[in-house]
Amino acid sequence: MEDLFERAPIPRAYFKLALPVVLSMVASMIYNLADTFFVSQTQNTNLVAGVALCTPLFSLLIAIGDIFGLGGSSLISRLLGEKAFQTGRRVSSFCLYGAVVFGLVTTILLLAFERPILHLLGATAVTYVYVAQFYRIMALGAMPIIVLIVPGNLIRTEGFATQSMIGTMVGTVITIILDPILIFSLGMGAAGAALATVIGYTISAGVLVYLTWRYCQVVSVDVRLSRSDGHLHLLRQVLFIGIPGAITNLMQAFGTAVLNRYLVDYGPTRVAAMGIVLKVYMIIMLVMVGFAFGAQPLIGYTFGAKNRARFKQILHFDLLVEVVYALVFAVILMIFAPQLMALFLHNPAVIQTGTYMLRAFLVTTPFVGAVLVYTTVFQSTGKASGAFIMSIARQGVVFYVMVVLGAHLFGYHGVIWAQPVADVLTCGLGWLLTKLLLNRKSSAN
Repeated sequence: MEDLFERAPIPRAYFKLALPVVLSMVASMIYNLADTFFVSQTQNTNLVAGVALCTPLFSLLIAIGDIFGLGGSSLISRLLGEKAFQTGRRVSSFCLYGAVVFGLVTTILLLAFERPILHLLGATAVTYVYVAQFYRIMALGAMPIIVLIVPGNLIRTEGFATQSMIGTMVGTVITIILDPILIFSLGMGAAGAALATVIGYTISAGVLVYLTWRYCQVVSVDVRLSRSDGHLHLLRQVLFIGIPGAITNLMQAFGTAVLNRYLVDYGPTRVAAMGIVLKVYMIIMLVMVGFAFGAQPLIGYTFGAKNRARFKQILHFDLLVEVVYALVFAVILMIFAPQLMALFLHNPAVIQTGTYMLRAFLVTTPFVGAVLVYTTVFQSTGKASGAFIMSIARQGVVFYVMVVLGAHLFGYHGVIWAQPVADVLTCGLGWLLTKLLLNRKSSAN
């Protein structure tokens, strides 16, 4: 572990940790595209729109898992850099079993407040039945979805990125196999798509817990270590970074919900088109997220070890990878946008609308790459204020202001271009915060 984190050349250490995460994200991308493809093959626009409206729910569950997964991995990475191994064991156990408890509570709350939540998501008279089918099964499967995020993040802090990838991909493959069986063969429709997801995530969660027990020396699944007696300051550190990480996903859910709410006024065709666009957009986004979060253990460990020169070199290399990748693949996806949309629905109106939406979103992806780097750096180094500001910016406060102004000034086109404008503004904000928070810390040392 020390050889990889402390002495290996930065490109080798970076890609050894990041590439398995990227492959996991690619597998997740394939699942999302396959899921959207199978749902869209019903050729039922209302069903496709109904499933799209539930996208924020999935983001909510991932966000809750991030409280413990991202918060825990950030702290444990720094503890490993400081050689505080026993403390890392306690933190990892608390994160795992805290996620179990929160997952069960989440299921109860989602089922208790189903109707108001579905209306908040934008369900209408024609889409409600499809939204409800998907929502109820996802609510019942909330706990394994939330728990999966924790060992998947924590195991990478010890350098076991490949094991994390294996655990994630097992469930993804099973989900892809189950999708057509449940949706078509058993005639479950939207409910089948949700059930396939829950089964896949449950299996992945079990595999990842086993791999954690099998390989890790510090990260622990021992429930006896989860007690917080005398370690409340550590739990606060988990929450101070985990909650901003969760808010980032909540803001994604918020941004998607706001976008759908504004698009509802323009008809279900545009809502369905946006649902497909967001899935295709993941082709580039998930790989970018994979590089950013794959580098997180390396950033946290180096920061904890107080190796400032290596830390800055890692940051610069991370930015280079993100921006170059985003630029190249954004151009490719923009060229083939019509063909990508046509894979899902054969409706000419959806293809034309979706092509316009997708190209608008792709214009600013290099800026998004930089935003991801800034966000993960704040999380990895325990900079709670920077992590919080970035978490509420791109798809939260900045996006909301832009979509309200855009809708008022430019109508439909203003709604579509609100996200690209928010991307550029958030990138500038991240650059400024990095200069203020990290450079100030370096000069103080």
